[in-house]
Amino acid sequence: MRAAAHTRYGPPSVLRLVETPTPVPRDDELLVTVFASTANRTDEGFLRGSPRIVRLFSGLTKPKKQILGNEFAGRVEAIGATVSTFRVGDRVFGYDGANFGGHAEAKTVRERGLVAVIPANMSYEEAAPGAEGAHYAVNLIRAARIGAGQRVLVNGSTGAIGSAAVQLLKDAGANVTAVCDTKNVGLVQSLGADRIIDYLREDFTDIDDAFDVIIDAVGKSSFRRCRALLKPRGIYLSSDLGFLAQNPILALTTPLFRRKRVMFPIPFDRKEDVLLLSDLMKSGKFRPVIDRTYPLDDIVAAFDYVETGTKVGNVVIRIREG
Repeated sequence: MRAAAHTRYGPPSVLRLVETPTPVPRDDELLVTVFASTANRTDEGFLRGSPRIVRLFSGLTKPKKQILGNEFAGRVEAIGATVSTFRVGDRVFGYDGANFGGHAEAKTVRERGLVAVIPANMSYEEAAPGAEGAHYAVNLIRAARIGAGQRVLVNGSTGAIGSAAVQLLKDAGANVTAVCDTKNVGLVQSLGADRIIDYLREDFTDIDDAFDVIIDAVGKSSFRRCRALLKPRGIYLSSDLGFLAQNPILALTTPLFRRKRVMFPIPFDRKEDVLLLSDLMKSGKFRPVIDRTYPLDDIVAAFDYVETGTKVGNVVIRIREG
């Protein structure tokens, strides 16, 4: 099978298209023929081995997982002896942040992993970006216990995490203020935001308002800058470590004062989450935002684009036609 692989850390140019054996599923695994995947910030970090802390998981001097792609969408080609909830021929999508492998024509995934059936009204390419950013958004919303009637500000509302968060927050009944740039105002309106702040015209940290929760989905703000916008027991969450890795530290120290606080939840991979996302996509309450689609042959260009930091939503990789 064809795959994009890297044998050393570095920029996107270290990726090479190679032929590699098709994996064989274990008793509790599915073999999935992959039609689409994505290139995202997580993949980028493991490609470069940066920040250095990721090398504790990916390999200190060279990558253990040479085929990236933590999201996938495809067709079940074979199942292990103990698999009971999927059948050969099922169309599935999912997230595999431990083993990756989506940038190949086939991969295995555990039945109990983050894998679910693709809604009938969606293509492989539409479903492929339905799990990574969205499952991070689910983790943030769950950690802060955001519910109906709460006022939430989302900074970075057009990224993979932010665009999912806006939709999931609206489904939870929250009142959502979203921050984006001028050209994406229409997109964010379509996601359901109640109020939109164009950061090219107005600094959102200067507005006269108060929020129960602020989610920084791009890591370009800070608790210090956003603190004045929080209600007395408000919560600040970020998808990024922050300057000098301050967010995990603040998550430990700010709760001691029982006032405005930082949360930096460690994301948990729960089967229930991908099943929820599948249901929300089926009902139309959540649709992954897609910026561009690249064929596997152009995966270097796809990662070059991701590294510009200007992508809107998700960058899809077409592994094969289907």
